[in-house]
Amino acid sequence: MKFKLAVLPGDGVGPEVVAAAVQVLQAVGRMSGHEFVISYSDIGGVSIDRHGVALTEDTLKMCKRSHAVLLGAVGGPKWDNPLASMRPEDGLLALRKGLKLFANLRPVKVLPMLIDSTTLKPEVLRGVDLLVVRELTGGLYFGKPKRQWQTAKGRRAVDSMVYSEEEIERILRAGFELARVRRRKLTSVDKANVLESSRLWRQIAIELSSDYPDVELEHQLVDACAMRLIQRPAEFDVIVTENTFGDILTDEASMLAGSLGMLPSASIAGIPESRRRIFGLYEPIHGSSPRRAGRDMANPIATILSSAMMLRYSFGLAKEAESIESAIESVLEEGYRTYDIMSKGMKKVGTKGMGDLIARKVA
Repeated sequence: MKFKLAVLPGDGVGPEVVAAAVQVLQAVGRMSGHEFVISYSDIGGVSIDRHGVALTEDTLKMCKRSHAVLLGAVGGPKWDNPLASMRPEDGLLALRKGLKLFANLRPVKVLPMLIDSTTLKPEVLRGVDLLVVRELTGGLYFGKPKRQWQTAKGRRAVDSMVYSEEEIERILRAGFELARVRRRKLTSVDKANVLESSRLWRQIAIELSSDYPDVELEHQLVDACAMRLIQRPAEFDVIVTENTFGDILTDEASMLAGSLGMLPSASIAGIPESRRRIFGLYEPIHGSSPRRAGRDMANPIATILSSAMMLRYSFGLAKEAESIESAIESVLEEGYRTYDIMSKGMKKVGTKGMGDLIARKVA
């Protein structure tokens, strides 16, 4: 089969990790007979420099014509002026909004061979295999009013956490559906003791639970969830939460796996309730890491795992996705490591070297 893929390498280490993922996808294509027709474009800081905006209309149209989007990273100190009218992250937010990507899926799985790569005790990490479902197009990042202004008593600023019943219901349904095909436990995270939006969130979660009697639903305040992620992370199956809480909790959860460089993500435009293909944007959860750009250091595994999620959700190629995941585990079992997961006695490789090793295993 032929699949159209939009690739947005972005800034910093983005082009390097994306190149490794594309190499692995091409190996999958040769192995399986599928063809990935790739179109490239700019996003983020590089787009600001070349086109004056973080995301052009032409790039958005290209993405809409594709079956999926693979993205590297955006941002860097060059564009960090807080007074700037345009920031690289604006491109990513516009892309998510323009493509109607309301659900962000971030799996966190601790591989046995990396259990000593974190600062946590091995007994805490054994069996950790959780999925965070984060609402992506509402809340503080998009709510209005959002502004900064000068008053007689000094500067003031406001951000608004706004959610509609429709937005809450669709992300909760995505959480329930994903829990249904995993271990049938859903943890709904909110701040219902303080926030009105969270009280509405909890009400809707309770109402929807009657449609999913086979899924155990629990509620947890976000601060308690943050502590439990460190104390007893193996207790979680699927976590569903709003935009800002999900952003923070998933970065925290990445440390369970040893590095941000190990965690993929999928931002999807539908509820994964059947075998149908869902349009999605796939990217590592890490940033652009500008200090390591061009130095062949960045860990490409998160981006390569993101491409495996793309094969599974957007292309319907579950076996091919599993071949990538197995190849990664095999390379790690053989002792190869990038700098961020390096430990004594292991064999250190760079971005390209890790990509080459995984691609050869797939082939």
